[in-house]
Amino acid sequence: MLHNKSTTINHGFAALIKNRSFMLLWIGQLISQLADKVFFVLMIALLKLYLPINSGGEDGRFYLYMAFTVPAMLFGSVGGIIVDRVPKKLIMVGSDAVRGVLMILIPFLPREFTILLFFTFSISTITQFFAPAEQAAIPLLVKKEGLMAANALFSSTMMAALIIGNAVATPMLNWFESLNKGFGKELVVGCLYLLSALIMMPIHFREHRQINQETAPINPWAEFILGLRYLKQNRLVWNAMLQIVTLYCVFAALIELAIGMAARLHLAPEEFSSFVAAAGVGMVIGAAILGHFGHRLHHKPLPLMGFITMALSLGLFIFIDNQPLALGLCIFLGIGAAFVNVPMQTLIQQQTPPEMHGKVFGFQNHAINIALTAPLLITTKLVNGFGLSVVLLGMSVVVGAIGIWSWQNTRKVLPDVI
Repeated sequence: MLHNKSTTINHGFAALIKNRSFMLLWIGQLISQLADKVFFVLMIALLKLYLPINSGGEDGRFYLYMAFTVPAMLFGSVGGIIVDRVPKKLIMVGSDAVRGVLMILIPFLPREFTILLFFTFSISTITQFFAPAEQAAIPLLVKKEGLMAANALFSSTMMAALIIGNAVATPMLNWFESLNKGFGKELVVGCLYLLSALIMMPIHFREHRQINQETAPINPWAEFILGLRYLKQNRLVWNAMLQIVTLYCVFAALIELAIGMAARLHLAPEEFSSFVAAAGVGMVIGAAILGHFGHRLHHKPLPLMGFITMALSLGLFIFIDNQPLALGLCIFLGIGAAFVNVPMQTLIQQQTPPEMHGKVFGFQNHAINIALTAPLLITTKLVNGFGLSVVLLGMSVVVGAIGIWSWQNTRKVLPDVI
């Protein structure tokens, strides 16, 4: 799939296990992501303690959700700009340490709703610096021939953290609260962040920062335009990023579609999460396949295969009338998503010069955050207006067309990539 000759050699996960610094990064980000998932569940649980007695819970959840998502819209690209200026290890360790301390401070402050919003906004803002630093650190720790396996491992554990985090968050928080009344929930989340920081402390890698870049004053807008200009000039990276953003749009829409599928199959509304979880399991399976057999598949049009798989899955949902088949299709869709995400993330890391990593990954993080939010609103209106089957068919056609279009564009830019 990738044109660099070194990518034809892929030793899979076995080589990564021997890479101590990479393993520390992987374990640290896994714990940090788990903390992120439990964090939002905790904020929702704390909401009833911080709202005035006569206030509406729906309004409180809305403002809390805004405090959690707005930083992703505002600071996604800014985080990437800082990553190019500051050592990535400092950003990752510092982000986890600050988030851990903030979480532990919450029980000692007055129980006022504005304070809860402030902490939610602050912790979510700090997260926007961690994500691009993490992506930019992978190419510094792994050789080019190992990037496919590395991204496969990160992709699979990201979905595992999402599934496990949502599944264990409430029982885990309740158990720690029973051990330490009034302090246990915040303590466990804070300790997860601090543990992640401690694990990543011993990581050693050489930064690729230019001297003039370190000494020149930061102009966020100018550097944002610089990163955007680079993406427009490098059509290969631009196309890869568009494919990843499209993928996240599909997954965001899948949440609303899953709610419709649950209603069609006469399931309880809350059971929609099983479909999303099944798609996550599919991504883990797909990432595992690429991690182990990427060296045999490097010359295949993996993203095209992934988009066609997703398109077929979405189209077949129209004819499904039982839960096991629907869950199987969700797994199939997730495998297709992995075949898009892993190789395209690898391509971006390989094709982007080190001095542009932060800007590019910051812009990608920003675009993904928008992709995870906007489709929810659009899909809801489309389903209400046209019905679930029409929307599924339309998405199937669009996803398939995007896959073919992006594959053809990539071949024009670099014919020997796939």
